[in-house]
Amino acid sequence: MLNRKRFLQIASLTGVSSVFFNSLNGQKIKPMLNNPVVISTWDQGIAANKGAWEVLKNGGSALDAVEKGVMVTESEPNCCVGLQANPDRDGFVTLDASIMDHQYNCGSVGFLERIKHPISVARRVMEKTPHVMLVGQGAQQFAVAEGFPLEPEVLSGEARKAYDDWLKNSHYEPQINRENIQNKGHGPFAPAKYDDGSWNHDTIGMLAMDVKGNLSGSCTTSGMGFKIRGRLGDSPIIGAGLYVDNEVGACVATGQGEDIIRVAGSHSVVEMMRQGHNPETACRKIIERIVKIKGADAKKIQVAFIAINKQGVIGTFAIHKGFSYALKNKATEKLVNAKSIFR
Repeated sequence: MLNRKRFLQIASLTGVSSVFFNSLNGQKIKPMLNNPVVISTWDQGIAANKGAWEVLKNGGSALDAVEKGVMVTESEPNCCVGLQANPDRDGFVTLDASIMDHQYNCGSVGFLERIKHPISVARRVMEKTPHVMLVGQGAQQFAVAEGFPLEPEVLSGEARKAYDDWLKNSHYEPQINRENIQNKGHGPFAPAKYDDGSWNHDTIGMLAMDVKGNLSGSCTTSGMGFKIRGRLGDSPIIGAGLYVDNEVGACVATGQGEDIIRVAGSHSVVEMMRQGHNPETACRKIIERIVKIKGADAKKIQVAFIAINKQGVIGTFAIHKGFSYALKNKATEKLVNAKSIFR
């Protein structure tokens, strides 16, 4: 007898799209008709998705797409991704990144300095070493050995201004509604809430499904601005900031990294999908878990997840309103606002 798992495998290989089947939680889902598809966190994901789409539209792999896509953000001037981002409390920019493909291959780097594209170094770790993660000086040595140039150790103009402003009181607490947050791009930590009610974009996370139905994901960040030197958040940790299971789905996180790590966030979302929950419900359940753990302090932080299941169904959920993700496929290109616990 043809079981459900085998049916899905055959359907993805043969392009079967006219058959409906029952999901594990009773919902009827139609197999994805408009893959390839790419989704990424925040409005900066619009530009990142364009980079990924150049790969996907030509039949390229999801892995190549999620690397090329977030490289766009790493190259752009912004406060929280790439070498032009805000530094740690000692005045140095340190970068974290992770990448994972459809065969459980994964790689990451943490506390990496003076390398423009940490996502590409993470991929080299995945493909050229027996390890999953390299950090600090060792990660930098590996990158240089692989041909990545060392960039000048100079803060961008905006990062220098933000750092100088921060030094005036050296306040360090990740909470919302801080009075000294005036302009986007100068938030002293991430995630922070600006005066207009929007949230600081602390990470670029991306998930893609290619024409073969394979999933991959990537995540890159400079981490919390003015963090204690040596701090790592969730982004370089496989299972926290990013997780891909090609038989089930994929998830990427953004927000307060410490609290995402506490619940192994992205892996937990994928496991909820494995149990039959759709992506939005899976994301919501883990957000609810974080809120329960944090109690009243949940109102001070932002965490959000985006996820896609094997059928190409997409979902998201956040602690606070204001989070959005960017979506691009053959039919559309848009920002989608996430549902949230607090409104």
